[in-house]
Amino acid sequence: MNREIYLDWAATSYKKPREVVDAITSFIENIGVSSGRGAYRRAFLADRAVYECRKEASELFNVSDPARIVLTSGATESLNLVLKGYLTPGDHVVVTSLEHNAVIRPLHRLSEECGITYTVVRCDEQGNFDLDDFLKCVTDKTTLFCVNHASNVIGSVLPVKEIVKIAHDAGACVLLDAAQSAGAIKVDAQKLDVDFMAFAGHKSLLGPQGTGGLFIREGLKLKTLIEGGTGSDSTSLTMPENLPERFEAGTQNYPGIAGLNAALKHINSLGVDKIRAGELEIIEHALEGFATLPHVELYGPKSAADMTGVFAFNVKGQEPSAVAKRLDTEHGIMVRSGLHCAPLSHESIGTHNTGALRASIGYVTTKDDINALISALEKIKV
Repeated sequence: MNREIYLDWAATSYKKPREVVDAITSFIENIGVSSGRGAYRRAFLADRAVYECRKEASELFNVSDPARIVLTSGATESLNLVLKGYLTPGDHVVVTSLEHNAVIRPLHRLSEECGITYTVVRCDEQGNFDLDDFLKCVTDKTTLFCVNHASNVIGSVLPVKEIVKIAHDAGACVLLDAAQSAGAIKVDAQKLDVDFMAFAGHKSLLGPQGTGGLFIREGLKLKTLIEGGTGSDSTSLTMPENLPERFEAGTQNYPGIAGLNAALKHINSLGVDKIRAGELEIIEHALEGFATLPHVELYGPKSAADMTGVFAFNVKGQEPSAVAKRLDTEHGIMVRSGLHCAPLSHESIGTHNTGALRASIGYVTTKDDINALISALEKIKV
């Protein structure tokens, strides 16, 4: 085994850009205090790091007011914040079969405790949807569509603009889960016309784990998920109404935010279009490679333009976990196996009982990395 090849970017990006690591270390060593809690020089430096992170995120997502970007611990918290803060008893939600458990599990709990209902729109084996199916799901109780931008299992990119129009025509808001798309493909909150957008900082945005955020359109109100100190209006027994303080109670992950700020600057400097163009070459190369392996079944889209760099597959007749172990121990290739926290997705592609292997790329993945994967899979026939 000559080297390790990391192909689990859909779980988290690795390695992080050097400036991200340096920003985290620098914050801990040279600032080290909390934002919004002091009137001294270091506190102001912490304030600046947080503001810059919000500003870089608003630039990336084309959000006019940085204050409408709430910084969270990740996409899971962001999704929970909307689902538990926007919905009321009796509401109906439309979701897709490509949603992560970060959506399905909160909805299941809300259905048991609050009488909220939800309908799942199913895709075909390649991740395609019939838009008429979304229309058929709408009821007079439908208040929210919760839609994945890109699948964490098969990489398919959903027709968000068309789905948003259906939702808005029905008087419903849209929560976009951009955990897999942010940083990998263009995510323009204004052009997509979404009402809420959750994103993870540690995946294609290249930041550290424990970071992420939520965009909230102006005019929309949410109940708070947690309450606590904000450094402002401390005599009030209720959380402030203004953003972002309303949803940022307590001491935040300031070293992580500093790292995310550096990551976002890195991406804004490179440009998402450039990142996407480079990844498209790798996706096309991978699809060509998988096509040469008759003993490997590849699920999901077969066109690079329709997907991000996420590939779900199985070696026929072999357990996914056993293949993943061999790829690691014999070839130094890291992929994931299982249900990927998205069992409905596996129902759609027919792998609910077995799970699947998942190889996912990042902006530094090379054709040589893909060649190594294809070569290894060629050897793992029996």
